[in-house]
Amino acid sequence: MKIQFTPSNFVCSTHYTIEIDEKEDTILSLQVEGGCHGNLQGISRLLAGMKVSEAVAKLEGIRCGNKPTSCPDQIARALKEEYLDRRPGEVQCAERAAGGE
Repeated sequence: MKIQFTPSNFVCSTHYTIEIDEKEDTILSLQVEGGCHGNLQGISRLLAGMKVSEAVAKLEGIRCGNKPTSCPDQIARALKEEYLDRRPGEVQCAERAAGGE
């Protein structure tokens, strides 16, 4: 599966392309346009082969300076909104883990 995502205007990056192995729920690759090239290249390499849910847990909530978000947080948002939230059963499992239903 390939995700095309435009992040918030609060960050310097302008577009993400994320390739996911749906069978294994792992990130195959992340390509970023714009942003801090070296840092995002490093993040891309670290995420390759990582489980999607693990990546979201590690990246979600990171802020850049006084901005309300960051490139890593936007990557987590892309993975969550475009992959995890669209899978049947995934949201219910997350709600149970958080003490919901």
